[in-house]
Amino acid sequence: MKYQVQLNEEAKMKFELFPVVQFATLFPIVIGLLLRLPKLIIEIYNKKQWTFDWIKFIAIGLPCFYVLTMSLLPYSPFGQGSIPIPDIIITGSPTVTTIAGIVFGFVFLDSLKK
Repeated sequence: MKYQVQLNEEAKMKFELFPVVQFATLFPIVIGLLLRLPKLIIEIYNKKQWTFDWIKFIAIGLPCFYVLTMSLLPYSPFGQGSIPIPDIIITGSPTVTTIAGIVFGFVFLDSLKK
């Protein structure tokens, strides 16, 4: 929280929103990874063949990644003014982005299977 408050204050002084939006987009992904990490550590101790569940990643992970990208890209130098943002991201941006980030982080590690 301290880092987020520092980013908000810096954004107010410099009028630069990209670091704040970047933190708000990437932090939930880390939370999702941390939620799945204990089970992954338990699975690492099993001596089996590792695979990647592409179906789960494509069906759940990619739509979440799309939502994250569409919430981050308009604030980046690459997408200013040229990319139409879906209405669901505009109306429920913090909540939708947070849920999509947590789900993406969790599904990314959950797609690794033994």
